[in-house]
Amino acid sequence: NPEYTVETISFTSNGKNADLETQTRVLKIVRSLEKTFPTSPTLLSNLEEAKILDGDWYLQYTQPSELENIDIDDQWVPVSASEGESRIETRQFNARGSVAATGITVDASKNVAKQSFDVENSRVTNQIMTDLGLVTVSGTFRQSSAVPQRAVVAFDTAKIALNIGPTLDLSFLFGIRAALKGTSEAGWVETTYCSSHVRIGRGNKGSLFVLTRDRDAVKYRADS
Repeated sequence: NPEYTVETISFTSNGKNADLETQTRVLKIVRSLEKTFPTSPTLLSNLEEAKILDGDWYLQYTQPSELENIDIDDQWVPVSASEGESRIETRQFNARGSVAATGITVDASKNVAKQSFDVENSRVTNQIMTDLGLVTVSGTFRQSSAVPQRAVVAFDTAKIALNIGPTLDLSFLFGIRAALKGTSEAGWVETTYCSSHVRIGRGNKGSLFVLTRDRDAVKYRADS
């Protein structure tokens, strides 16, 4: 039940304050949704089906897909995680309450991050307000040949619209990274469950994400 997922992740500050019991419960709920309502393999290639994914989503919860010494029935395991010649990094990142993109890590426990999909133009954009200003990281994506529900992302834009001062354009960092790595593809997000209200994703560094269409669907802290 996706509503139960939303209820379970409330008051965790995007997973930052989720204890082991809560994380384990979330994994079990998520795995049940993934197995009962698997995502269509043409989600990223059929524009009609893509309507359920297109547009803005708000990141409400993050945690690792695996918990030490905790076994989940039929645990999710990524297929071709490095995406072949793209050599995408798969070292697990403890993503409780934070988001990361090619070395740029931002605390998401106080502000809700927004992720926007534009399937027709093969672009994905992430935005979050920080103490410095609005951070925007975006790029193009391709549908993975190994896992069709997976968007393999090549970031090309990184900007910080400062609260005081100009907008800093750090996009050149992605060009430097691509030159050093021999590929512009830097990560992927796999949509493992998607309804009109709740979306669940898994990332290349072992992170689990819960997003909602409604920005205010989840209470972050007990005082919110």
